[in-house]
Amino acid sequence: MISSILLAAGLSTRMGQPKALLDWGGQPLIRYQVEQLREAGCDEVIVVLGYRADDIHRQIRDLPVRVMFNPRFQFGRAGSLRIGAKAANRDADAIVIANVDQPRPASFLRRLIEAHESGSVATVPTFHGRRGHPVVVAGWLRPELMEASEEEQGLRGILRRHADRVAEVEMDELCLLDLNTPEEYENALRQFALAR
Repeated sequence: MISSILLAAGLSTRMGQPKALLDWGGQPLIRYQVEQLREAGCDEVIVVLGYRADDIHRQIRDLPVRVMFNPRFQFGRAGSLRIGAKAANRDADAIVIANVDQPRPASFLRRLIEAHESGSVATVPTFHGRRGHPVVVAGWLRPELMEASEEEQGLRGILRRHADRVAEVEMDELCLLDLNTPEEYENALRQFALAR
């Protein structure tokens, strides 16, 4: 049983518009992300929304997802992680934790999920020694995810606590792709030949 949490509650301040609604190959980025997670083998996709939740929810209403709302979205990502973890299936063998502004195709996600071994606390993709996203964590880590806090840096703090049991898997440069600014977005569209 593979669960996934897609974090999409942020204010997108640097982008100037909700990242979840950015055009990605002719569809909203949020929709692309949900479809890729499903195609990669995730049995459930939990989407955590906050800022502009109604507008974003409208784009995925017809997809098989569970939508959760973080009323305190402006206070950081840890709150969204807690809400997503609480909604995740308690019997999940693994949980994929993804951010809406880090698009990854199903083939990438599938490879990462397959690389995750049951003995590891988490599996992190890397490129030339730099850690990227998303992260696959063991299902039994769910109670800790439900306690994540901004003070302890959310997921990063949890991984640090279990540093000796975090596996790294070398992947391509895609694991570092992050859409924070209009410039990064335009560069990514060119890189993936999605330019409008």
